Amino acid sequence: MDLELSGEDVAFRDELRTIFADVPADIRARMRAGHVTRDDIVASQRILNGHGVAVPHWPVEYGGRDWTPIQRHIYTNEIQRAGVPEPLAFNTSMVGPVIAAFGSDEIKDRFLAKTANLDIWWSQGFSEPGAGSDLAGLKTTAVRDGDHYVVNGQKTWTTLGQYGEWMFLLARTAPDAPKPQQGISFLLVDLDTPGIERRPIRLIDGSVEVNEFFFTDVRIPVENLVGEENKGWTYAKFLLGNERNGITQVGTSQRHYADLVEMAATRSTGGRRVIDDPIFRNRLYDVKLRLKAVEATQLRVTASSADGKPSPVSSMLKIEGSRLLQEINALAVEALGSDAAEILGESSGVYGDPVVEYLNNRKVSIYGGTNEVQANVIAKAILGL
Repeated sequence: MDLELSGEDVAFRDELRTIFADVPADIRARMRAGHVTRDDIVASQRILNGHGVAVPHWPVEYGGRDWTPIQRHIYTNEIQRAGVPEPLAFNTSMVGPVIAAFGSDEIKDRFLAKTANLDIWWSQGFSEPGAGSDLAGLKTTAVRDGDHYVVNGQKTWTTLGQYGEWMFLLARTAPDAPKPQQGISFLLVDLDTPGIERRPIRLIDGSVEVNEFFFTDVRIPVENLVGEENKGWTYAKFLLGNERNGITQVGTSQRHYADLVEMAATRSTGGRRVIDDPIFRNRLYDVKLRLKAVEATQLRVTASSADGKPSPVSSMLKIEGSRLLQEINALAVEALGSDAAEILGESSGVYGDPVVEYLNNRKVSIYGGTNEVQANVIAKAILGL
């Protein structure tokens, strides 16, 4: 297939660049520096929503855009390259599409517009201490009691849960179901409901990005059930398919690569610039070529997915995309040399951020389905093993 953009797609890309430029420069600068705040994310998403591009992949009747797969690909790459905070994934790529596809009309009316505009900050209540990649093993229960479900259990690794106002929650409603996947329901819970305790989990870089939640006799109205009782596994698979779409992060990696090249060209070690070291420079070229290959493969997969069906090649993209982002981060830390240890603390210097990125992005090979799980998908679906 032709991997060059058509004239129409180039015009579409340029229109997006104009829209993204409306996001204030200080927000984009903080995003590039890794210091984006909750208020930045909210402000950015509301600007995008005002332009009608916060939830382009939703059904048109709920604010989506009838874009081609190639245009969606351009949108994702351009927003990452521009350093614009992407619309909050918990809202736009996870719970929003589930509500639009499976929710009652009443739930759609209550939540979709507020979800698109980030008037509600959603948190994800899936993972548990004993149920991460294997969500079918979750233990949190929801017992029907009249017009409520009574929820007890624990959720963990809840990203940005400190900001959460509502949570979409997987809980076991039929503990005696023949298969564990058959007894799970998808519930929406107001995080101000009595009986909920949230605790921050401090990460290796000293920040708090993830949290754990404890539920003790939490009463959730039955009308907050999405879809049918005990069909939550189906909705979770739908959600996780949407989550995985953006994990390759080609645009993000390209932005980090450009920052890396600039850093290597301005820092010196042993009397010469880092970029002048032939071994380091060869590794830069290797990453650049692999990044080009991933971009071309992603474009090819996107163009062949017009029927909406996921391609197993996306598992290959997830593996290589996460490896490349981590390798770029590792090269940035190497370019810092001994300074990396000094700035690991609370330094806000311009070269402090690559160290935090290096530590934080250890997770990208885990979330959205570990790379080991993706290798199994490749073995079965592509290699036929």
